[in-house]
Amino acid sequence: MSNQTTKSTGCCEPFNPKPWEDKEIIWKEKIFVKDHITSFLHIPLNMGQKIIKNMGLIEKAKANAPHQLMLTDETSLWGADIYIDVAKSVPGAQMATLSGTFITKVFEGPFQNVGIWAEEMKKYVDNKG
Repeated sequence: MSNQTTKSTGCCEPFNPKPWEDKEIIWKEKIFVKDHITSFLHIPLNMGQKIIKNMGLIEKAKANAPHQLMLTDETSLWGADIYIDVAKSVPGAQMATLSGTFITKVFEGPFQNVGIWAEEMKKYVDNKG
């Protein structure tokens, strides 16, 4: 990554990869707001609208998590599920929980490198046992 300064967008804080690099995270029924976005060949079409809607519900419920985190599960070429970290249940939103042990690795760069990163992550997971 270059030495450029990343500025806040007014929506989300700039991504800091350090807390996420080479970590093991254990979650037991960690709660998230869950929603589904429509995609065309993995390109999200209504992600902004879904985030604005759900963040409004989260803020109204005063359920903001201490650190911003959103996960995306690319379920097909035509859609994905998003999971937004929250501190408590949010009325009017679909809730989901995740449990398990997860390992992390950060990749940054152009989308064209996704295949390379997938192979690198596979090796990383295999080496972890």
